[in-house]
Amino acid sequence: MLSKKLLAAILLGSICTIGVLPAANAAAQEQSDITVKKVSFKNNQTKMAGNLYLPADFDKYKKYAAISVAHPWGGVKEQTAGIYARKLAEKGFIALAYDASHYGESGGEPRYYENPSERVEDIRSVIDYLSTHANVDTEKIGALGICAGGGYTIAAAELDPRIKAVAGVSTYDVGSAAREGLKDVWPTTPQQLQATLKDLAQQRTREAKGELPRIIKLLPTSAPPADAPQFVRNAYDYYNTPRGQHPNATGNFYYTSTLRQLEFYPFAQIELLSPRPLLLIAGRKAQTLYFSQEAYDLAKEPKELYLIDGATHFDLYDKDEFITPAVDRLAQFFKDNLGVR
Repeated sequence: MLSKKLLAAILLGSICTIGVLPAANAAAQEQSDITVKKVSFKNNQTKMAGNLYLPADFDKYKKYAAISVAHPWGGVKEQTAGIYARKLAEKGFIALAYDASHYGESGGEPRYYENPSERVEDIRSVIDYLSTHANVDTEKIGALGICAGGGYTIAAAELDPRIKAVAGVSTYDVGSAAREGLKDVWPTTPQQLQATLKDLAQQRTREAKGELPRIIKLLPTSAPPADAPQFVRNAYDYYNTPRGQHPNATGNFYYTSTLRQLEFYPFAQIELLSPRPLLLIAGRKAQTLYFSQEAYDLAKEPKELYLIDGATHFDLYDKDEFITPAVDRLAQFFKDNLGVR
């Protein structure tokens, strides 16, 4: 069977995914002059669905800087990615939040299949779309990812120089989490990893014989004890309230796609980003901060690690007091490095 500790690591990697706007912010969104358009594009043969956010003073005869916004593992475009996309549009950018392959309104079978290589290709496909949009300046395209989307965005940008500036918020390395668990939270031993590999192999054989795919739930089903790690307690509090709920974010996970995560190393070629700039934003209290620190240490200049005092991993999904400084820094970073005046 899947080891409890590795399953917990998988759960934690995925439950750092779904951030919907709080009710107070939802009202503010409804009053905004930002225009949101439904758009579609292709990742190879998969039809992708996105929300394109246009600035309040949008001029159809003008070209703008544009930002791709990748949601976390298991999330959808209406959640935290949409929050950041809207706020970047308020700063004057065109921003595209989209559903990853296998999720939400995008195509892709089987459903809930978390394939890092496809998630990376999703981002490149967004850049394809933005690069051919009549109102986008192709020399002024940046990319942002939240949680796992941050790791995927870095991996996509490493080999795609069309992305002129790269940023991650609460960046999460799904490959490391699958192999090692979360440091100081739920570490995985080599023996537990071997047991998981055996279980995954057996499950593939069962499905090859015609059994139904194994779909597991990513979210905890009962409240963790008071002495559980901060990350676990915050995740439960977040995802078991309307704050983190969306009908298209089911919390389902196609179990054997764990193999695709185990083979993923998002920072393997991070030095290729240079001389393009990298910005990593994380909460000082986040138990996932070490992922951002690792990416920062491996990257070449220009790079920046921007820490938000008092913030945990999940605080940077939707809490105004933490999102405001994060978006302010993101907007300045993209303006400075995309040549926006």
